This record gives sequence, structure tokens and C-alpha cells, in this order.
Amino acid sequence: MPRSIHGGRHELGQNFLTHRPTLARLSTLVGCTSGSILELGCGDGALTRALAQLGRPLTAIDIDEHRVHRLRRALPGVRVEVADATRHPFDAEVVVGNIPFHLTTPILRRLLSSGRWNDAVLLTQWEVARKRAGVGGGTMMTAQSAPWFEFSLEGRVPAWGFSPQPSVDGGLLAITRRGSPLVPDADRRAYDAFVRAMFTGRGGGLPAIVATAARISMPRARRAVAASGAGERRLPRDLRPQDWAALWHQVARG
Repeated sequence: MPRSIHGGRHELGQNFLTHRPTLARLSTLVGCTSGSILELGCGDGALTRALAQLGRPLTAIDIDEHRVHRLRRALPGVRVEVADATRHPFDAEVVVGNIPFHLTTPILRRLLSSGRWNDAVLLTQWEVARKRAGVGGGTMMTAQSAPWFEFSLEGRVPAWGFSPQPSVDGGLLAITRRGSPLVPDADRRAYDAFVRAMFTGRGGGLPAIVATAARISMPRARRAVAASGAGERRLPRDLRPQDWAALWHQVARG
């Protein structure tokens, strides 16, 4: 395979998925969704071939022009394009892909701020997938997105299931857009700032953290925590999406 103008596999961060059970699981998860499909980082087309069997509109993109040209010849019924996943619009109902590990965060941030897609199935680093799904405690990015999206951990992929083999395992992360957001869209910027302040602020217990983050009195913060049902002894990483939404509604009421 000729070297891409963008670099070799190492420079592109390409770890091709060869683990057949995971390829089947990815196809099954996408098969449970509906609508057009956009595959990010199609590589040699191991997943693309399975997705094509679903019989739905499919666009597959990759930054390696040589692999794109070869896959385009092999799958004439699929739209295969040379494109950068960090810039290409997420213009399908379903987004799926084996994400280059070093690009996971920027791609996730773009995805969660994009408005058209309904479902995403992503193969990322195991720790990223686990944290985004809230296993072992939530993260700031997940808390900021949780009122609009649901996250679930769908499996672990051994490092030896990739070629070349990365230093860490992979994880399957499924994301679904909520039909009814838990927080109004008009509040999103203010809510994001509130969550950031909650995760970066200090305080002994949840009421103190809320008081600092929302810039409200301690008595009012205690009432907000009590009314939300979040529990005074919990920390921001322990809160569920419903807790975040209820807490926001309490502090945003003025």
C-alpha cells in the first residue's frame, strides 16, 4: 500500500480492527438504529463491508486516499470519500467508527455539539468509553452532555484485536440523542458553565460546591440540593443525568 500524503499508519494513528466478534457487535448495534450511516475512519473496509449488508445509505470516510480509492473499487454501492473525521460534517442519522485513539476527545466534542445525528456507535480507548458511560463515576464532558444524550458501554475489545496492536484495550461506546432533553436547549451554554464550575470548584460536600459554582448562598444551595434529591454527601462525579438536570432547574430559577 503506497504511503498517504498525510503520513503512514503511525502518523495517522491507524489501528485497524481485526477482532471479528467486535466487528459483528458493531454491525448489530448499528442494525438496531435507523436511517443513513456515516462511518468514520473506514480504513481497509472491514466494518464497511458489514455495514453495507444493512442495505441503508452508507458513506464511509478516511483520510488515507489510497485506501479510499481501493475500497471505492471494492464497494461500488457505497459512497467512499477522502475526508478528515475532525472536519467532515456529521450529516447522517447514525455515526459509527473505529476512532483513532489520539483523536477521541476532539471528535467526541464535535459530535456532541452537532445537531443532526441520532445515534453513534464508537470504538475508543477502554478508559474513555468507560468514563463517558459513567462507569466508576462521571466526567465533566459526560455531565455537560447528559441532559441531551444517553451513553452506554457496550463491550471491551482486547488490544490484540487491532493491527498494529495498541498499548491499551478498546471500548464500545453507544450514544443516543434524547427525544426530550432534560435541560432546555436555550440553557445549554449556562448549564455547561455551571457543570464546569462544579467539577473545578472546591467545597466540603455538595451544597458547598453548588454554592460556589452557582454563586448563591449556602442556605439556598442546601435547599437546591435537597429539592433535587441529589444528596449532600455526593460529589459531582457521582451525580446521574436526572440529578444534574434537577439541580440545574433549582439553581437557575433565580
